[in-house]
Amino acid sequence: MNKGNLYVVTAPSGAGKTTLVLALLAAEPQVQLSVSYTTRAPREGEADGRDYHFVSREKFMEMVNHGDFLEHAEVHGNLYGTSQSWITDAISSGRDILLEIDWQGAQQVRKIFPDAIGIFILPPSAAVLEQRLRNRGKDSEEAIRQRLINAREEISHVDEFDYAIVNEHIDLAVRDIVGIVRAERCRLAKQSLRHGELIASLKG
Repeated sequence: MNKGNLYVVTAPSGAGKTTLVLALLAAEPQVQLSVSYTTRAPREGEADGRDYHFVSREKFMEMVNHGDFLEHAEVHGNLYGTSQSWITDAISSGRDILLEIDWQGAQQVRKIFPDAIGIFILPPSAAVLEQRLRNRGKDSEEAIRQRLINAREEISHVDEFDYAIVNEHIDLAVRDIVGIVRAERCRLAKQSLRHGELIASLKG
């Protein structure tokens, strides 16, 4: 069976990752977003099971001890994790899955899925990143400063990824991320599995 692709999308807070991911999912309904587990509280408009599986820190650590997570990490004081069994089953059944995780999680994923396709979203400048964080109006001054410090560390890992998208103009960035997904599907190895008989017949 032709296995699905596993996409790992990473970005510093404020780079526009969530907006790009939502646009990709709308343009490519064959791509399914993995719903992570987290210990943070739901934000306004978020629903359990749709945006995240919201669990207590105790429940999360119990899952860690049981080996339930493909990857897990602590980000901004909260724990996040991805179900390993769900990802494995989904990829094996031919579905394309997208993980929206940080660089630490991406490192853990690559150990188990070395063929995972890494996409890093970059802001056009540090000044723009700071302005976007302030415009959100969600964080305190202290939290914004910490996110900017964290962004430098996160961006230092960009070389570990296959693709980098500079999110300056959202329409162009959306085109880029959709283009990556479509191009990966057209790799000869994938197309040979999907259309092996056709290719063989056309070769004569």
